[in-house]
Amino acid sequence: MFAGGFINFGYWRAVDLERPLSQGDRIRSEQDLYRHVLDAVGPGGGRAVEVGCGLGLGCALALEEYGPAQITGVDIHPQQLQRAREANGRLLEAEPDRLRFVLGAAESLPLGDAAFDCLYSVEAAQHFPDLPAFAREAARVLRPGGRVAVTSFFSVEGASAPAERLAGLLDSFASGLDIARPVSRLGEALADAGFTDVRTTSIGPQVWPGWDRWLARLWEPGTWPRNFLAAWEQQILDYYLVTATRP
Repeated sequence: MFAGGFINFGYWRAVDLERPLSQGDRIRSEQDLYRHVLDAVGPGGGRAVEVGCGLGLGCALALEEYGPAQITGVDIHPQQLQRAREANGRLLEAEPDRLRFVLGAAESLPLGDAAFDCLYSVEAAQHFPDLPAFAREAARVLRPGGRVAVTSFFSVEGASAPAERLAGLLDSFASGLDIARPVSRLGEALADAGFTDVRTTSIGPQVWPGWDRWLARLWEPGTWPRNFLAAWEQQILDYYLVTATRP
């Protein structure tokens, strides 16, 4: 499902969904989700941090395409960080002062105050147990004028009984791996932490149809992974980009 080492559902705007999908299309979608987020925070020339970096390939893409002074990838799982260091071994060796990976939680970042120009997170916030704590940490580690961008899936505002309905459709919600919360919870948390210009944009049309087309290669209709599209069509779940500025 996660071809190329990226771990996200993808942003499929540049992919022709009317023809058979290739692994190259899938990897392009995963990379383009990162590009969509990075375009929103503009890390060029500054110091950036990715929260929930996984295998670190998004950090590498940001470093190579956007030219930040430094990228720090943070992840809560030690095994993922080990894999990230292995996957990016050549880049770490070539750019030891520009790329690093550190162990830490979104709610307690092991980073200095006002140390970064931008903070971003790609498809990890659905796991964060405490969005207000994450927002406060983002405000703490960003310099004045710093930007934050978070993309992930949340329940649709005003949907009835979203937690129960999503648990009935999707095993990841039933198990508690993904947490059902309206996207307004993140926007409110950022505003309460002092961020300004908080903006929330649905990017579901660029995510869900392409993701389902890719899943169709591997999963039959009616199996739970195919229900992400059903949850979107039933207006229970959507994919969002949330951005804000630290004053």
